[in-house]
Amino acid sequence: MKIKADELPPSYIRIDKEGVWYYKGNEMFRKDIVKLFYQNLKRDESGNYYIELENDLASLEVEDTAYVVTAVYKSGSPAEGSERISVLLNDETLEELDCKSLRIGEDNILYCTVKSDGHVARFLRTSYYQIAEYFDYDDSGDSYFLPLNDARYYIQDHGSH
Repeated sequence: MKIKADELPPSYIRIDKEGVWYYKGNEMFRKDIVKLFYQNLKRDESGNYYIELENDLASLEVEDTAYVVTAVYKSGSPAEGSERISVLLNDETLEELDCKSLRIGEDNILYCTVKSDGHVARFLRTSYYQIAEYFDYDDSGDSYFLPLNDARYYIQDHGSH
């Protein structure tokens, strides 16, 4: 059965662009419930989000992205070629950044791809500033890149995510 999230009854659950969850306009403070929702977060063929809990399906309004990057951590040694950047997401998971997925969207918002099934995550302002410390500029190509382990990961400009 193919599910179309926009055909599900409204759940009144929304994720704002900062990654904050709301139910009927009120912020959801219970982290255990939000974590349960993340564990059961699905996307339909059109990329719309919904929650599937056992036999219940609920639509989900997402202002920008369901995941946001809340913090950035760099580790490893350049001399050993073991540098890595990890991102902490708003579902409280930490994962290694796919540096090739970095891109700038509308309004100069930085995005990346996360999770094994390719969700888009938005960098919050604080995490953007954290990772921007590592960026370098290529005069010849008039573009920014992330140098890591003797490689250059250029920040793609997509205009939207």
